[in-house]
Parts: sequence; C-alpha cells; structure tokens
Amino acid sequence: MNSKALFIDRDGIINQDFGYVSSVEDFKFTDGIFDLLTCFARAGYILVVVTNQSGIGRGYYSQSDFEFLTKWMIERFAEHKIEIKDVFFCPHAPEEQCRCRKPNVGMVESAVSAHNINVNKSWMIGDKLSDVQLARNSGISKAIFIGVQGSEIADLSFDSVRVCADYFCASGVL
Repeated sequence: MNSKALFIDRDGIINQDFGYVSSVEDFKFTDGIFDLLTCFARAGYILVVVTNQSGIGRGYYSQSDFEFLTKWMIERFAEHKIEIKDVFFCPHAPEEQCRCRKPNVGMVESAVSAHNINVNKSWMIGDKLSDVQLARNSGISKAIFIGVQGSEIADLSFDSVRVCADYFCASGVL
C-alpha cells in the first residue's frame, strides 16, 4: 500500500450543491477547488472522488447522465493539469442500505484495491457528517469538513473550499 490519496466528495466540494446536480448546465465548480487539488497533487496525493448519487436510484437522472457529467468534469480538471485518478459513486437510494453509500466503506475499499492506496497516509474532504464518518469508518487518517457549521469530529474545518485551499497552499502542511 504505497499511494496516498485525497478522497473528495463531489456535491458541495467540487461543485456547488444545488441538489441532484446532473447536467453540465447546472454544474458550477466551487471557488478554490482547482487550487486545492493542485496543492494535494503536487504533494504526491492521487485524487479520488467518492460520491453518493442517490438521484440515480431515485430516478431523478440516469447513470448515463452521471457518467456524461463526470467525463466532462474530469476533462475540465485535465485542462487545469489536474488528474482525477478515479471516480467511485453510489447510485443507490438511502433505503437500499447498500455497502457503498457513505458513511459505509465500499467506495473506499474499491479505491484502495484499485490504486494501492494507504489510508493511513490519506485525507478525506467533504461537506457532510457522512463524509467525515466515512473517513473514520475506513481508517483514512485525516478528515476535512467544509461548511459554516463545522464538525467536531473532523481534524480540520473550514467555512469554504476557498479558505481550505488558501490554508493548504500557503501552510506547507502537506
């Protein structure tokens, strides 16, 4: 297990969360996301998206809609010389009680297996308690919470992705 990773939630971290974002027209990158991911990538972290997409299971949009938007998103990152190593998603509605829906560990286990990731050297960033719980449940060493409410169980908390990016890019913590 050699690779260290930044596990990234999508809605609310990569893009503004307007609720069930499923099209390019509704996708707005958060301020600071390109800077933040560049800092982690330069520090040797691979970038892995882990995202609950219950809109698929609820019938709000199709898996092909999600895949199209994901491909588009990855291309935008590539234009900024940022490589998203992989995207893992849970398409299930919450009542299905699957193993992959955060805070369950299925997506992280798949990423670890696919990319030889050492969770003890990795970080998770999210805007929901389930993201921080995923980090704890899967052994990811550090959890970052984004949101004005903060999270007492996260290692670090920031009001916004921009503030988080400014901290990591200036601090040399990585």
